[in-house]
Amino acid sequence: MSDNKNNTNYYVERNNRNLATVEELLDKELPDFCCDYFLAIDSQTSPLTRLNYAHDLKIFFFFLMSKRFKNYESVKQFTLSDIESVTGNDIEMFLSFLSRYFYNGRQHVCNERAKARKLSSVRAMFKYFFNRGMISVDNSAKVATPKLHEKPIIRLDGDEVYEMIDVAQSGDGLSPHQRIFHERTKVRDSAIVTLFLGTGIRISELVGLNNEDINFSDNSFIVTRKGGSRSILFFDGDVAGAIERYMEHKQQSGLPCGPKDALFLSSQKRRITVRAVENLVQKYAKIVSPLKKISPHKLRSTYGTALYRATGDIYVVADVLGHKDVNTTKKHYAAISEDIRRSVAGKVRLRPDDEDGND
Repeated sequence: MSDNKNNTNYYVERNNRNLATVEELLDKELPDFCCDYFLAIDSQTSPLTRLNYAHDLKIFFFFLMSKRFKNYESVKQFTLSDIESVTGNDIEMFLSFLSRYFYNGRQHVCNERAKARKLSSVRAMFKYFFNRGMISVDNSAKVATPKLHEKPIIRLDGDEVYEMIDVAQSGDGLSPHQRIFHERTKVRDSAIVTLFLGTGIRISELVGLNNEDINFSDNSFIVTRKGGSRSILFFDGDVAGAIERYMEHKQQSGLPCGPKDALFLSSQKRRITVRAVENLVQKYAKIVSPLKKISPHKLRSTYGTALYRATGDIYVVADVLGHKDVNTTKKHYAAISEDIRRSVAGKVRLRPDDEDGND
């Protein structure tokens, strides 16, 4: 058994860290009245969502202090009367400010999606206090959401999928220094890449897997989805083989392999981190497709695209990927619906098969 308790309580520990950070932000970097708001949304949001809200609101109040309330020395001086006095123009200036701003000595840049998310966080807070009758006007509701342009969907093509798995196994194309490290991690890396491409799993779901979550009797595994729900997914023989080889490798190498231990381990014999997985995926992807910026999420898109092409059923894809709203799935995979439309051309006959078309 591992002596690292994070292996057995990954999601509990992650939530506890996020909650602790939210509490620290409420204590030091947000006005006191925000405590009421965060208490109200506690049962409706995940700790990660509340953490994102807290960071967004922190930047909003930083903006107000630097542009509108310059005489304030602390964010704790803000009152609900100040919130009530914030105009739609103030919030529009905030969105403009987000294009390039300095915070804690660093320059930050927000794209249109980041701006929209921050505006959504601000609106939610205003709406809460307005609905409770604690402010008499909600000017945030009058501000238009930044126009979001469709992003091109980046994914691996068919041949690149095979090459990605092959590079993770062989190490071809890596530098001499990388190949030394690869000898120690190739079985693990191959299993990770194969699992991504064979199931469409999220990176947080992959990192959170324990050994006991894998069931080779029916080639299934249990994942913890967004919001904490648990789902059973299935994998094929290629994925099963890659994971079995890695689990055997762990046992032979004396790595922690008890039921409640993390499935994927770092070189320090601890649960692998999200950042480490991102780095290893990018390392192999640069060899296979140097012009594409491939991340674990792009591998998920690759799987979703392949599944949609194979089934033509957007609802199946949504269920397997764990999308609560099928519109989310459509947004990502509607671009390939042309393949489906092309495949049905000619399925509806305008004339009986035995007619030659002559009058």
